Amino acid sequence: MALIVTRWSPGKYALPCWRAPYIARIFEIVPIVRIVRTVQGVAGANVPAGKRSSGLPGNRPPGRARGPAAREGGARQKGRTVAVIESVASLHEAHRDNHTHRDVNGGWLRPAVFGAMDGLVSNLALMTGVAGGAVAQQTIVITGLAGLAAGAFSMAAGEYTSVASQRELVQAELDVERRELRRHPVDEMEELAALYVSRGVEPALAREVAAQLSRDPEQALEIHAREELGIDPDDLPSPLVAAVSSFGAFALGALVPLLPYLLGATALWPAVLLALIGLFGAGALVARVTARSWWFSGLRQLALGGVAAALTYGLGAALGAAL
Repeated sequence: MALIVTRWSPGKYALPCWRAPYIARIFEIVPIVRIVRTVQGVAGANVPAGKRSSGLPGNRPPGRARGPAAREGGARQKGRTVAVIESVASLHEAHRDNHTHRDVNGGWLRPAVFGAMDGLVSNLALMTGVAGGAVAQQTIVITGLAGLAAGAFSMAAGEYTSVASQRELVQAELDVERRELRRHPVDEMEELAALYVSRGVEPALAREVAAQLSRDPEQALEIHAREELGIDPDDLPSPLVAAVSSFGAFALGALVPLLPYLLGATALWPAVLLALIGLFGAGALVARVTARSWWFSGLRQLALGGVAAALTYGLGAALGAAL
């Protein structure tokens, strides 16, 4: 959709400056409107500066000056009008392009973060606990690999079942709402109108909006789901995405403390050091998604993982000495 703003030319309607605020208001309501500035020849134009009529010849106010000076003043005034409208359009385009949000319902962020942290902390704690019992290096490596595989499959199965169950519950509630819309359309429309009234909309306008939205059953279902259930039927989390995200993230996190042993390390401290660095890095990386302070998030995750590893190492050492 485009609006062409023209300067005065014979047979065309001019756009005097007093119309600019009204057109700017239109752009506020419909931000997708773009401005196309068309500059036509002003030869033969005879519109006085500041004129507020329709621009038709013969409607000029009496007593106004005519000639090149008047035409030049009118052209400057119209030029300022076009500039103002273009500035408003540019601001709305910038707002439209920059006002975006990240996906918060896709079902991947929570299982990915949880899987990576769980893999790091649980496998680090498992390996340090076994190492505290003074066992052979081969036993520690086998323990780490077993923990990686078991944890990754367990996380994927748990996330898939959890998200699938949540999705099925939402679908059941949507079916209930769909039946109510089919059996009691008037009551549901009044319910929607009452909701808008409670939010400050005038009763007559609220009823009109509710009536228009209720004409399309699927649109009505989507509106009721958003307002009553707080969900978007078209943006439900995916069980498969959650399962794959948690599996990959857990495996990657669990591999970090195991990597030094796979590369030939014979002591525990390289695995612990790399895991602690990984914990801090993972926490800092999550902060980039959640817009929190990176150092706070990194230190928090480092402290939690370090405490878990220390406790399990002490438990392993105590059990190894007792047994």
